[in-house]
Amino acid sequence: MPILINDRPVDVPDDPRVTLLDLVRERLHLTGTKKGCNQGACGACTMLVDGERIVSCLALAVQYEGRHVTTIEGLGDAHGLHPLQQAFVEHDGFQCGYCTPGQICSGVAMAAEFERGLPSHVSDDLDGDLELTREEIAERMSGNLCRCGAHNGILDALAATYLPGHDQAYEPSRPEVVA
Repeated sequence: MPILINDRPVDVPDDPRVTLLDLVRERLHLTGTKKGCNQGACGACTMLVDGERIVSCLALAVQYEGRHVTTIEGLGDAHGLHPLQQAFVEHDGFQCGYCTPGQICSGVAMAAEFERGLPSHVSDDLDGDLELTREEIAERMSGNLCRCGAHNGILDALAATYLPGHDQAYEPSRPEVVA
């Protein structure tokens, strides 16, 4: 049974050591997903499998036989960008752009996790009455690192997409200075 990558059937590699990331980048030439740390720590290689986010550098392709994999190339369609991709453009959610595909895939999955009622480490109410806030978004996206300084633009894009009426610029809280 093939792997469905962006709705395209792809044969499982004969070599069971091939990662999903290498299958997508090296064999299918879908180079949007990036290889960052290659240790599962940075999130640059985040893809969606059956709608859930995974770090593809640690995922063996053979594990995903018969599953639906979506890369950054599979998020938009013939009519345009995914709303989160468009928000990244509008809110300057990228500088060098290296982490952007993983950030966007992770953001799409983050919103779905919230909709399913999954709490995060900063959720106040664990009984299912969750409120998506900027703090929640930041916590839920903490597995995706940005090294060039576009973090505020990333949070702005996520807030504009998933927090209706909250598309203003991010203002980090500052501790009160006591003299």
